[in-house]
Amino acid sequence: MNFHAYFNADRRIVEACVIGTGGFGRSLLAQARRVPLLSVRVGVDISAEAAAAAMRDVGIPEADIRICGTPDEAAAAFANGAHVAAGDFGIVSGLPFEVVVEATGHPEHGARHAKLAIEAGKHVAMVSKEVDSVVGPGLAALAAERNLIVTPVDGDQPSLLIGLITWAETLGFEIIAAGKSSEYDFVFDPEAGTLWCNGRTVDAPDFASVARMGARTAAELVAARAKAASALPQRAVPDLCEMTIVANNCGLGPDRADLHCPIARIDEVPAIFCGTEDGGLLNQTGVLDVFHCLREPGEISFAGGVFVVIRCEHAETWEVLREKGHIVAENGKTAMVFIPRHLLGLEAAISILEVALNKVSSGAIEVKHHIDLAIHADQDLPAGHLLEMGGHHHSIAGVSARMIPALPLDNDSPAPFYLAANCRLSHDVKAGELIRMRHLVIPEGSTLAELRALQDSRFHTVPRFP
Repeated sequence: MNFHAYFNADRRIVEACVIGTGGFGRSLLAQARRVPLLSVRVGVDISAEAAAAAMRDVGIPEADIRICGTPDEAAAAFANGAHVAAGDFGIVSGLPFEVVVEATGHPEHGARHAKLAIEAGKHVAMVSKEVDSVVGPGLAALAAERNLIVTPVDGDQPSLLIGLITWAETLGFEIIAAGKSSEYDFVFDPEAGTLWCNGRTVDAPDFASVARMGARTAAELVAARAKAASALPQRAVPDLCEMTIVANNCGLGPDRADLHCPIARIDEVPAIFCGTEDGGLLNQTGVLDVFHCLREPGEISFAGGVFVVIRCEHAETWEVLREKGHIVAENGKTAMVFIPRHLLGLEAAISILEVALNKVSSGAIEVKHHIDLAIHADQDLPAGHLLEMGGHHHSIAGVSARMIPALPLDNDSPAPFYLAANCRLSHDVKAGELIRMRHLVIPEGSTLAELRALQDSRFHTVPRFP
């Protein structure tokens, strides 16, 4: 595809606003200065000073930045061509930009921003997967009623994987599995007998015996590696959250609620993510999953990229492709096609321009509510306990996530993970149980809860919560 032709229908400059100037938002601010068709002159963060600091950090001159505390100040600064830094979206929501990039990663704040943006007539590029996992289908429907679009964003894995899945479907491939590698590789050093992941190194003296697949079945290999690497975490909520978004855009689901998440070398993926009848892990095909990229120091990384495992329908063709370096399972039945990148805000402009210039989403034409990301107690949790979300990955101590069939919320429903975030428990919850809506104290006036109730009324016919 020629991207110049794709975006040539309207050569005007697209104006956008970014809310949240952390890693993703800051990288967007930096790259937007080089994108011919894009201008990101409006930044919002927890304070106007924080937004201004991010602008300065990416090279925007101090003289071109205006810290604004009122809508009138913002309007004057924007009209004069300055960059506008604000501490609340309400200050800038009336400015003449077309697209809001919501990148706070905060479930409640992100939901409020998305709702306000739609009400202000803006498209929304939804980076905050936490919001999307709870109310993504409902937000997309709410926007569509106003001829607006809520889109996932290239630079994050959900949008890139949706693109790869729909590419494969367009070409008529049978998708056996689709997914991504986890954010951080598992790096095995055979000389030291250690495993490294996400800045942490652990002794793994037994890993050498399972470093290569050999004659083992996929199930045997995956179980042995998981045991040998047991000192390192092997499930991460963000991975399941991103697959939930893909599920609701593409109609695929998991093979198991917490995913298989095998530790696998890149060339092993099509042999592991295939049906049990072909020697793989899967009890069904057409599923979503994640793998931890296993490599040795100096070997190439999957870089948090995305993949599809497809059926090899014509043996002769796939043998030719194997000889050209494509990754085909040894038995010749499956192959992996992949994109080894996700460049955060550096490539987000693709989705922003798609929305503004072509009036299409990087996600589904119509997003459905197929899957919920539910919250699971990994330890006993007492009444009054705060499910505090924190850290870089927005995790919650003592709990994990499960991908389950979508349900409307009532008192007995499993609670969506990020709707439960930062809520207190009204009842004790035992280890091994899903946390239910009746277990939560939902803050009064929660925009996220309001939007979820609206989503349930659109996609389900049973009464809404509460």
